[in-house]
Amino acid sequence: MGRNKSKGNAKCAVMKKMISLKDPRIKETLRKKKQLKKVESGPKIREIPKVSSSLFFQYNQQLGPPYHVIVDTNFINFSIKNKLEIAQSMMDCLYAKCTPYITDCVLAELEKLGRKYRLALRIVKDPRFQRLPCLHTGTYADDCIVQRVMQHKCYIVATNDKDLRRRLRKIPGVPIMYVEKRRYTIERMPDAYGAPRC
Repeated sequence: MGRNKSKGNAKCAVMKKMISLKDPRIKETLRKKKQLKKVESGPKIREIPKVSSSLFFQYNQQLGPPYHVIVDTNFINFSIKNKLEIAQSMMDCLYAKCTPYITDCVLAELEKLGRKYRLALRIVKDPRFQRLPCLHTGTYADDCIVQRVMQHKCYIVATNDKDLRRRLRKIPGVPIMYVEKRRYTIERMPDAYGAPRC
């Protein structure tokens, strides 16, 4: 009638035995290393870059016509694929005069790509495109563009590169132009300038 309960089956929680740091079996060098780690892991001091006074939230109030647009390699290639004339399409997007700028790194990238991209190279050598000389070593255009935009907040960056756009979004006050649905679109630009939204 009653259930058979065996009293010997009761399990007890077993605790692990830990040696304290003050135990004489632990070597002094190990004890000192652990204390040093505690000291080093204190609060780290971070340097926060100063924000320009012309920024209103994420919009740069200093930008105004004529706009200065730094053009990236893949933006030129996407414009050719979508049959868009670069200077005219920029003016249609921003409703104002635009000056496309090309850095030496972007030009070097286009030259490295070879004969397949000779049309892009011919477009870039148009006199309407202004050249920006680079003083650094190497020809990685993304780093060059990011550095230039961080120094001077007067540029709009035209690129279709997802990684570069992700990096540029972290910099406040830098509008990004890209090709979408066979036309140019711009983000992080105040509505007052009349830029189309997607």
